Amino acid sequence: MAEEKEKEVMPEESCEAKTPEEEKKADEAEKATEAQAQEKEPEAEVSGGEKEEKAGKKFGKGNKKDKEADKLKAQIDELNDKVVRQMAEFDNYRKRTEKEKQSMFETGAKSVIEKILPVVDNFERGLAAIPEEEAKSSFAEGMNMIYKQLMGELEKLEVKPIEAVGKEFDPNLHNAVMHVDDDSLDDNIVVEELQKGYVYRDTVVRYSMVKVAN
Repeated sequence: MAEEKEKEVMPEESCEAKTPEEEKKADEAEKATEAQAQEKEPEAEVSGGEKEEKAGKKFGKGNKKDKEADKLKAQIDELNDKVVRQMAEFDNYRKRTEKEKQSMFETGAKSVIEKILPVVDNFERGLAAIPEEEAKSSFAEGMNMIYKQLMGELEKLEVKPIEAVGKEFDPNLHNAVMHVDDDSLDDNIVVEELQKGYVYRDTVVRYSMVKVAN
């Protein structure tokens, strides 16, 4: 029975045992596997390097786009600045032109008014010379109507007479051609108006010729 057991075990041992040739083949297969693994590792390293290189290229492209965007923004800001400055210059030019036009208009208007004022003076002298008994005559009433119409038109043009009698002498409005001693009046008071003065808006067209008390 012991011999039979040994016979049964022997075939198993013979199955597990390897021949020298098989061991050699196994060693060669193991070495080949290790060699393949070593060959794959550099490929992985190369693949990682390629990824880094691609990432660097992408970063370079992104950086280039940022620079182009900054350059474009700077150009836009420069153009906006030029437009703003040109608009400001044009606005100043417009204001200056309007001021010059207004000044020219006022100068021209003043010149015309200066020529009309003697006509007004003559109307006033004519009305003052009408005898009291003829004050209700058609001639006197006609002259008075024309005079009032003329003064109304001058007022619409902002031409107004300067107040003088009873006012304190103002060299900006009055021209003193005579002086009189009068203890009943304060010094520098206008006592008589010899010729009426006028202002056009804020500009004196003609100074009032006055007599002033000392």
